Amino acid sequence: MRIAGIIAEYDPFHKGHAWQLKQAKEESKADYLVCVMSMSFTQRGMPALLCPHDRAEMALKNGADIVLGVPYAFSVCDAEKFALGGVEILRRTGIVNCLSFGIEADGKNVFSAAAELL
Repeated sequence: MRIAGIIAEYDPFHKGHAWQLKQAKEESKADYLVCVMSMSFTQRGMPALLCPHDRAEMALKNGADIVLGVPYAFSVCDAEKFALGGVEILRRTGIVNCLSFGIEADGKNVFSAAAELL
């Protein structure tokens, strides 16, 4: 069974997020999609525009199978700590075996080169 994970804020949820959820499931051939999402506060301590329940509901209506919350201690940090917290939550589920994430179109070549080096 293939289960993909996404770490997100969805604040606010938009068409690009819906597209990513669809693409993550299709490209990874995932049976299920687990999202890990910030709760009432987003990165760097900013209050979320929408409540976590509404943002999670939007993710579920657009392809996520379950939405888990990122604890405050990680969600209010810089991007690196936010991502590390999200990855750790996905790892501890014991079921996620694929990670999907967004990247700016012009950053794809740089990212690919770095991945090849590693």
